[in-house]
Order: sequence, then C-alpha cells, then structure tokens
Amino acid sequence: SMSATIIDGKAYAQGLRARIARAVGELSRQDVTPGLAVVIVGEDPASQLYVANKARQTVEVGMRSFQHKLPASTGEAELLGLVARLNADPAVDGILVQLPLPRQIDAQKVIEAIDPAKDVDGFHPINAGKLMTGAPGLVSCTPLGCLLLIQSVRRDLAGLDAVVVGRSNIVGKPMAQLLVGQSCTVTLAHSKTRNLAEICRRADILVAAVGRPEMVRGEWVKPGAVVIDVGINRVPNPATGEGRTKVVGDVAFEEAAGVASAITPVPGGVGPMTIACLLRNTLEAACLRRGLALPPVDAAGS
Repeated sequence: SMSATIIDGKAYAQGLRARIARAVGELSRQDVTPGLAVVIVGEDPASQLYVANKARQTVEVGMRSFQHKLPASTGEAELLGLVARLNADPAVDGILVQLPLPRQIDAQKVIEAIDPAKDVDGFHPINAGKLMTGAPGLVSCTPLGCLLLIQSVRRDLAGLDAVVVGRSNIVGKPMAQLLVGQSCTVTLAHSKTRNLAEICRRADILVAAVGRPEMVRGEWVKPGAVVIDVGINRVPNPATGEGRTKVVGDVAFEEAAGVASAITPVPGGVGPMTIACLLRNTLEAACLRRGLALPPVDAAGS
C-alpha cells in the first residue's frame, strides 16, 4: 500500500527549464546569451546520447550550444589545448567534458584545467572547496538537483537527520555538504559502514547513491522520511522476455514507498534534474562572470 508522495523529477525539471528560459530571455535584452560547450572524446553510445540531449535542451532554453566531438585516439595535450581555447573564449560560459574519457587521458588533469568560473559540472577542486567552505560557486549538478527535489516537499531542513549512502566526489560528498549547508545533521555512509540499515533508519532525509540495485529496503526507511534515489541500474527483466532489461534505482521502490512520506521514482526522479541543473549552472556562471545577480529560478513562486 503506497502512502508516499511520488516526487516527479521530470515535471520539476520541466518547470526549472521554463524558469531558466525566462531568465535567459531577460539576459538577452542586456545582450548576454549564455553559452555551453560540451566536449566528447570517442564513440561511447551512452555518452553520445547524453551529449545530444544536453545540446538540445541548451538550445531549447535559448542558450548557445557548442559541441566538440573528438576521436577516441585524441591525446591528452590536444584535449588540454581545446580546454584552454574554451577557457579563453568569451562566448563560452560553461565547459563540460563528458566522462568517461579514454585511458590515455587523465580525467582529473582535464577537470583541473577547466576555468573554475566555467566548471558547470562543479568537479574542479576550487568549486569543491567553495562548497565545503560555504562560498558561492558552481555545485555538482546531480546533488544540486537532489536538494531541489527535497526542498520541493520540505522547505525547512534545519535540524533534520540526513543520511547519504555513497561517498563519490560526483554525488555523495557534495550531497553531504549541501545538506550541512541546510543545517541538517549529516551521516555519510558507504561500503565500509557498519549497521547500515540501522543508520538509514535514523534518517529524516535518505539519499541513496551507491549504484547497487534495490539495496535500500523498505525496513531501512524511517516512517515519514524523504527518500531520494540516485541509482540508475540496469537489471534483467524476465517479465518482458529473454535478455531484456529494466532500470531500477538503489532503493526497493514499492517497499520504501509504503513507509516514506515522499520518494523519487527511477526513472523520472533525479535523472531529469541533472541536465536541468547543468543549464542552471550555465546561467549562474554567465551571471557570476559578469557580476549580475542570478535570477530566481530554483522554485516556482520563490
């Protein structure tokens, strides 16, 4: 029996993109058009799809899209040269290098070569440091999207117990920092955590970002908790025939939805927020670079 509010990330992302489009329209009257450059190295089909979606949504909100497709054989020096040119290009406000990169390229070196003011992925150590110290900077897209979805069902998070499962630099660590910034009491759990179920059961806000299908069970969820599922796991789907797969999250959805007050589905929850927040970061970067205030885009009526 489901009692939880299903948090519709697709609808929220659509609203966020509409507010971004309005803000971009206002900026264009001041002769400012935010530009996002996306760099992809090699032919990975999943990456190709992401890049195509990013480009399409960038143009849909009125921004300029610059795509750079490089062969899989591209050397590190060549990629770093392109990043340097994009850093220097005044038409480019945001630079995103699609991961994973081929083996001959050191991804960390490339991330650190991006101008932190244009680092719309929020992966540069300078931006990670700004998040840690509470300074304004560009925040990693997925955790930012998660926070917006949490706030769509609970405005004031001060004093709540939050548990983040997963300690990646891309999701877990910045998620924990964002929740600290909202005055939550935060536990960052991971594969070495003892009594994980017990720790999860304390959480008023539970964020699962481990990449293990349906690991978080219903009995791990505190009654009334807000559950955010970052996992995207392909698993066999015998119901639809041999060799077919389906996508599930890191949370056993049906079980958790019977206990939680609100929960994100997979797909249709956190996923659509990632590109919407990328566009939000590009808008923010365009404003920060020019000393303009970021227009209010995060929530309807806020």
